[in-house]
Amino acid sequence: MKKINHFIDGNEYLGQSKRSGDVYNPALGEKIAEVSFANSDDVEQAIISAKNAFSSWSKTPPLTRSRIFFKFKELLVRDMDKLAAQVTEEHGKVLSDSIGSITRGMEVVEFMCGVPHLIKGEFSENVGSNIDSWSMRQPLGICVGITPFNFPAMVPMWMFVVAIACGNCFILKPSEKDPSLLILLGDLLKEAGLPDGVFNVVNGDKEAVDCLITHPEVSAVSFVGSTPIAEYIYHTSSQHNKRVQALGGAKNHMVIMPDADLDQVADGLMGAAYGSAGERCMALSVAVAVGGIGDALIEKLQPRVQALKVGPGNDPDVEMGPLISGAHLAKVKSYVESGVKDGASLLVDGRDISLQGYENGFFIGGCLFDNVTSDMQIYKEEIFGPVLSVVRSDNFDSALKLVNEHEFGNGVTIYTRDGDTARAFSNQCQIGMVGINVPIPVPMAFHSFGGWKRSLFGDHAMHGMEGIRFFTKLKTVTSRWPDGIRSGAEFIMPTMK
Repeated sequence: MKKINHFIDGNEYLGQSKRSGDVYNPALGEKIAEVSFANSDDVEQAIISAKNAFSSWSKTPPLTRSRIFFKFKELLVRDMDKLAAQVTEEHGKVLSDSIGSITRGMEVVEFMCGVPHLIKGEFSENVGSNIDSWSMRQPLGICVGITPFNFPAMVPMWMFVVAIACGNCFILKPSEKDPSLLILLGDLLKEAGLPDGVFNVVNGDKEAVDCLITHPEVSAVSFVGSTPIAEYIYHTSSQHNKRVQALGGAKNHMVIMPDADLDQVADGLMGAAYGSAGERCMALSVAVAVGGIGDALIEKLQPRVQALKVGPGNDPDVEMGPLISGAHLAKVKSYVESGVKDGASLLVDGRDISLQGYENGFFIGGCLFDNVTSDMQIYKEEIFGPVLSVVRSDNFDSALKLVNEHEFGNGVTIYTRDGDTARAFSNQCQIGMVGINVPIPVPMAFHSFGGWKRSLFGDHAMHGMEGIRFFTKLKTVTSRWPDGIRSGAEFIMPTMK
């Protein structure tokens, strides 16, 4: 049986804890590996390694750091097929989606190759007589990332690439459900020339997390996951004087206006609702049909959901793979049952799917509900599965009200041909990321990713300039070089003279 250990100080680290977790191939429903769970001593070893590396790494010229990431990008391209296959094996998403997720992470690498420019400061000459002032951004120290199972490549790269390029050292605690990829990325970083100790991986559960987020040597904590855990991470880390960004759950809406191109809408919904089996924080799980367009929308959607090709992710003809675990499969099925119980119309029921040769896999087919209302559980809560709810809305104002009153504010999109409607919606919606005729409005790496309301705790979003600001601290210097003995003492604040 494969054993997945930690990655500390540039090498595999066995750890001292005897605790471990099971890793499954979700398409087969079979255990394929065991992952070691770190205890406090293992975490301490990672802290020591990062602390020892920080002194020299933080002083490494940004251009040198940039060149390492140029090489890292080359290695990602070289090993793309191998890395994607690893994601598919442990997560289950189709191979093309695995490649896409790694590519989106690689875009952060490409962005941070420009770190010498991105972190340069500002200079002002003669803020007072013969007095100059300048600012600089300096690394924080040891930073921690805690990442979810649904994007084992992309989300970690949102964090560690920015942190390390800015001169920090990093400890990653990936999901225990699909941890292998991060060990592979650690090996690639080392091959690219990253010094030992700058990047470390500690596998585990809550014990490892609590050690990391309370440790006095940790300066910043970055998290992506469910809202309850995001809130816990934010409060606990803040209480221990850490800088924190904690991204939580979502319930992303697509508002469909009567003038929308329904073929484009259907294409967008199929990919955004059922891609990656709905296990995306940017998945579109609510379609708001405005002004009587609902029947026509259902007519477009229902046969496509029924025809959705479900199977193992390594099959090139498959459109949707399995869910991550048996427990999560049971949870998603319970949400479907809840929708039926609450009175929603279940037009497509994917619960009874069975695939020859994969009878034990964690599969569910696409599910489609109509006549969903805002008081139903399937509307209020994040399902994180291939379940799409259609809500009928009389007009634009009521649709906007639905979006703004939901507790989550991660992403939203509107489909319309009318520029005035799109502009009003994008200005008035209380959501962090907005798409206009775009189904999944995930920003590119040179912009920043983050929601509003209970979808994000903390002041900074991921990657882009927000990420750089999060992983650096600002220092401002005011300087004067005296002329010599003819200059006397001054007892006032520097002012214009």
